[in-house]
Amino acid sequence: MNAPLRISMPAEASVAPKAYKLLIDGKHVDARDGRVLERKSPGHGFMVSHYAQAGAAEVEAAVQAAHRAFETGPWPRMKASERAAILLKAADLIEIRLEDIARLDALESGKPIAQARGEIGGAVDIWRYAASLARTLHGESYANLGDAMLGVVLREPIGVVSIITPWNFPFLIVSQKLPFALAAGCTAVVKPSEMTSASTFVLGNILLEAGVPAGVVNILAGLGADVGAPMVSHPLVEMVSFTGSTRVGKMTMAAASNSLKKVSMELGGKNGQIVFPDADLEAAADAAVFGGFFNAGECCNAGSRLIVHEAIADDFLAAVKALTARVTVGDPLDDLTKVGAMISSDHLAKVTGYVAAAASEGGSIYSGGAQLPSNAGQYLDPTILRNVTENMTVAREEVFGPVLSVLTFESIEKALRIANNTPYGLSAGVWSASIDTCMSVARGVRSGTVWVNTFMEGYPELPFGGYKQSGLGRELGKRAVEDYTEEKTIQFHRGQRTGWWVG
Repeated sequence: MNAPLRISMPAEASVAPKAYKLLIDGKHVDARDGRVLERKSPGHGFMVSHYAQAGAAEVEAAVQAAHRAFETGPWPRMKASERAAILLKAADLIEIRLEDIARLDALESGKPIAQARGEIGGAVDIWRYAASLARTLHGESYANLGDAMLGVVLREPIGVVSIITPWNFPFLIVSQKLPFALAAGCTAVVKPSEMTSASTFVLGNILLEAGVPAGVVNILAGLGADVGAPMVSHPLVEMVSFTGSTRVGKMTMAAASNSLKKVSMELGGKNGQIVFPDADLEAAADAAVFGGFFNAGECCNAGSRLIVHEAIADDFLAAVKALTARVTVGDPLDDLTKVGAMISSDHLAKVTGYVAAAASEGGSIYSGGAQLPSNAGQYLDPTILRNVTENMTVAREEVFGPVLSVLTFESIEKALRIANNTPYGLSAGVWSASIDTCMSVARGVRSGTVWVNTFMEGYPELPFGGYKQSGLGRELGKRAVEDYTEEKTIQFHRGQRTGWWVG
């Protein structure tokens, strides 16, 4: 039995929970019926936040505000340089408040504070990148249609965008969506997860301070059925950008289909790291531990399947197990913590249920596998499962916890079959010193991102998204702003009409 984790209570535990109001049309307002959502810190167990809980009335008010701001407000009509300047100011303000925002995310999500700082720093970079794209967004012209015709293709902002974000990366994921919508000239209604809403409300204040006009960004806390569903189905919403589970993504897509809205989705993943005998095995072992246990495995991009060549499996897994034993699990506010708390007790039970199911299907627990005792919060020992076969539940379904399933192969063909034998196609990794091997795997894996001799790195310049049931469309990259636009063709005829129809 592991010694109980000792979790220290932070200063926030001795004061009243922070209270957050809804942001609608530039004003901070309570819910009309007075309802409030409460959030406990999953790493400490005390009440950390209260949010006004929105419902249908608040959704209607927020969408109407965003619609007015788009139809008659200055934001879509500004010069791109003016929008870019405001986005750059917002980035500067985020950077100034980085420590405060990171602490909020660590308290509400249970993620390690050092990791949260890295995420907010990455978000700053994304906001600055989106600002640069605002100034480079352009259309096309066609002077090759004959002397009498000039064709012009314009890109115009699509309109009101509903943005729905998950609990695992509260500030980072909204920053992969909202700045690009704003750069295009759109307005937005944003719903963060009801478990991790605080940092998004702070972002709303930052945007007002930076000069984003009232009504351009509206933020609602609430439950999916009460807030997310009407945000998706509202007739004045032209686009939905959603990140979350594939199950909810399917429901969102069905609801959006009633009015044929544009939909962009980043959904689940069951991502494999494929390790060949000629790889830098020390680096690959570290990446395997990182890919499996980063953010407590609560990550769509997690390398939750380790696909290892059978010739090196025993020695390689021994190295992975030894590294896993050195991973510090504990207080999210401790700078040395690598794996923090699970998001909720219900989710912890779901993840341990997958571990039990794997054992019942013939898998074996090689390391970890149990909840860690502690004086506060909910923590799971990082878990490695051996003897997993590709059709087991744990090898096909997204566990979303610190659980690494190990599978073996003897040929590149089998490695690719295992990698692709899943409904998902978000990402994958390959480790080999052979460029031929790496290229064969990178070309053969059906996923939106393939890392070669590295894992789970990201840059604003590179598009991100998935194949199959891992989503629709791409976020980030040089075309990210274009996703929030419509194309309009204008044809100019010069001189007298030609090709008379009636004669």
